[in-house]
Amino acid sequence: MSTATHGLGRTDQAGTSRPAPVRRARGPRAGVGARIFNGFSHLFLVVWALMVIYPLLWVVMSAFKGDSEVIREPLSLIPSKLHWDNFSRAWFGGHLGSFFLNTVLVLAGSVTLTMLLGSMAAYALARYEFRGNRLIYFMFLSGLTLPIYLAAVPLFKGVYNMGVTFPLLGPNKHLMLMVVYIAWSLSFTIFFMHSFFRTLPDSIAEAAMVDGASHTRTFFSVMLPMAKPGLISIGIFNVLGQWNQWYLPTLLMQSLSGEPKHQVISQGLIELSVNQGYRSDWSGLFAGVTMATLPVLIVYIVFQRQVQSGLTAGVSK
Repeated sequence: MSTATHGLGRTDQAGTSRPAPVRRARGPRAGVGARIFNGFSHLFLVVWALMVIYPLLWVVMSAFKGDSEVIREPLSLIPSKLHWDNFSRAWFGGHLGSFFLNTVLVLAGSVTLTMLLGSMAAYALARYEFRGNRLIYFMFLSGLTLPIYLAAVPLFKGVYNMGVTFPLLGPNKHLMLMVVYIAWSLSFTIFFMHSFFRTLPDSIAEAAMVDGASHTRTFFSVMLPMAKPGLISIGIFNVLGQWNQWYLPTLLMQSLSGEPKHQVISQGLIELSVNQGYRSDWSGLFAGVTMATLPVLIVYIVFQRQVQSGLTAGVSK
């Protein structure tokens, strides 16, 4: 028997009646609602982009103004005259070059050790089951919940007491700031890389072990290269976070002699604003902020694709 259709229902060969599927008509209202939503979202993104771009553009253009023009016309973008000497005055007269070099030296050591120690700890916690695994993992995660401001007094006392025993780790020392940066960044690094290592296939590590590779060789030669997108992403976050860190250097790098011998760039920008007693060098400050922002901006522009791929790798795998 052939299947018959009766009104709103359908009858199959067994004689049972089934209701016809309901089809939702896509009328003009649905199209208008989608267009309104898309227009609102695009408008929001344009407003957000202007809110982000305008302050950056204002800082850059103010770096080419004179002090009087900065005070007289603070909201104008176009300077009446380009004062290129602001950058040389900030770099040499404001000791920004020394601050810049100190920051690069500190970050070269702290970011490298943070990535190495964090990836090793994350790999062990993600790939091996042992007693206390979850407890150690959650202890690292607890560091994300503790604001650094609550640990100011014990951190300062600990650094001071450590400097008595180990002079290289005392206040105003680059090595001391590296150690503090590493401890401050390990929690998020382990959290990020732990999730990334869990997405990697077990078969590759098992094949390497069958071929005679040790655990260390498997990690450095097989698993770590596979985690390159995640390493680049978390590396960029660590560079940006440690470069822009102001509280820890101010707390632990207070130069008793008043010289910028060991200070980093976040402290240097503060001194640029009041580098001549009560006289504020606003044009030099804007020039210094521009030069301090330029490196991290270039790093993000160069590695933005790697950052995006690393953030989405765990979802797509």
